[in-house]
Amino acid sequence: MREILFRQALREAMEEEMRRDERVFLMGEEVAEYNGAYKVSQGMLDEFGERRVIDTPITELGFAGIGVGAAQNGLRPIIEFMTWNFAVLALDPILNTASKMLAMSGGQLGCPIVFRGPNGSAGQLGAQHSTAFESFYANIPGLKVISVSNPYDAKGLLKSAIRDDDPVIFMESEVMYSDTGEVPEEEYLIPIGKAIVKRQGKDVTIVSFNKMMKVALGAAEELSKEGIEAEVIDLRTIRPLDWMTILESVKKTNRLVIVEEQWPMCSVSSEIGYRIQKEGFDYLDAPIRRITSADAPMHYAPNLAKLYLPTIEKTVKLVKEVMYVEK
Repeated sequence: MREILFRQALREAMEEEMRRDERVFLMGEEVAEYNGAYKVSQGMLDEFGERRVIDTPITELGFAGIGVGAAQNGLRPIIEFMTWNFAVLALDPILNTASKMLAMSGGQLGCPIVFRGPNGSAGQLGAQHSTAFESFYANIPGLKVISVSNPYDAKGLLKSAIRDDDPVIFMESEVMYSDTGEVPEEEYLIPIGKAIVKRQGKDVTIVSFNKMMKVALGAAEELSKEGIEAEVIDLRTIRPLDWMTILESVKKTNRLVIVEEQWPMCSVSSEIGYRIQKEGFDYLDAPIRRITSADAPMHYAPNLAKLYLPTIEKTVKLVKEVMYVEK
């Protein structure tokens, strides 16, 4: 199977859906003439023209609102944010219109729109460019939230998101756009709301998503050298969340560690921890543990950034604690 870049997988998903359905279009900052801030949309202006690949001013509230209006009038927009850190300006049309319109209209008016872009930290970018937003949007009824970790999932889930009749939040990572991975040449879709077991194990379950999957899988590899076999689950979709895949794994391993880039308060791991103790308490041989970013804004200094984020070393240590082999 061929290997392609993460950004190419996203581009192919958009191109294939735009060829399939003329209602689909892409809009955002620098997506056309500049070929995308991260070159995700490279060459798309040449193929689809300026009516379907649309550059916007630096006005997230404005072009997100235009996209919502277009979706309510029969089109299927893809709205690219240069970063989800900037998309807080667009929260009003996302929260107050896109997510609520189907309910407010009694099922008569939907909003088939995809909001996508990089999420979370990307090195020394400081506090205002380093927030992870999965739990922010997963808290909103009416939205679907996808957060991908590799090119294969990125393409298959973005195609599903574009075809979905509900508003979808699609989260990538700036530091993964140059990652490579196997992606079939033939068309495929990945269902929204289905997690995947990326590594089989019997001793402990590690759950993660987005670029923190590198931490989870790296920790599992290190643990295996010491005879601890971790089962690693990639959530892929945050809302709706695939509870059963997590629960079935915990039934086997009896231990759960969650790794995420969010702040700890009211995070994705908070919800997973609550749900699994509620439905799987009798299977647990140790308390559920989690690793999150520090409960503080991310600093620019590299030593503080390292302390702020989850790491392989922190994950290995925590797994050993739930295995009762280290205190």
